[in-house]
Amino acid sequence: MTSGSLQTVTEIWGEFIDQFPPEHDCLELTFTPSSRPIKQRWRNNRLSAHFVADYLSSFLPMDAEDASSKKRIKQSKGVVSYVANELLENAIKFNKDDTNYKVKFGIHFICGTEVTAVIFASNTVTSEGANKFKEFIKKILASDPNELYLQQLEKNAESESESSGLGLLTMINDYSAKIGWKFDPRAESDTIAVTTVVQIRV
Repeated sequence: MTSGSLQTVTEIWGEFIDQFPPEHDCLELTFTPSSRPIKQRWRNNRLSAHFVADYLSSFLPMDAEDASSKKRIKQSKGVVSYVANELLENAIKFNKDDTNYKVKFGIHFICGTEVTAVIFASNTVTSEGANKFKEFIKKILASDPNELYLQQLEKNAESESESSGLGLLTMINDYSAKIGWKFDPRAESDTIAVTTVVQIRV
């Protein structure tokens, strides 16, 4: 798909997941990005990310007398908080606010021999914005994540501006995250609904 083409069908990229066991637990929040000043919104993003991370702890087995169990809880909450904050900030930052589509954000828990947290965020972008994002996703899927992370850091230093994508690459490099995306066209507003899903073992 070229940068000027108009998407007309749903596209799935990477390791996207949206089918879950019927007995699984899920927490979902909805935001209207334009309802508050951006600085206040950033603060709410952090609070929401910490809330989701705290919610996670109730799904992890914990022995009050076991130091390793406490350490696992602390590490898992840190990872979930980081991922949640990154996804929510990106969703609100790049959302096309002049539509009726709200930003959705939340977490699914799949419990088995291990617990998998599936964190997601959904927002709308223009077709041009969607195609730019797809170009970066292509790089993620085709490149070594460590090398691409260094390249993004170099771009950041050269342009003296924030380089997008560092958060996603950190998730892959530091937390072995599996990431997937869905691009779903919204005909009534000529925008694309983008959902990013991150799977992490906690």
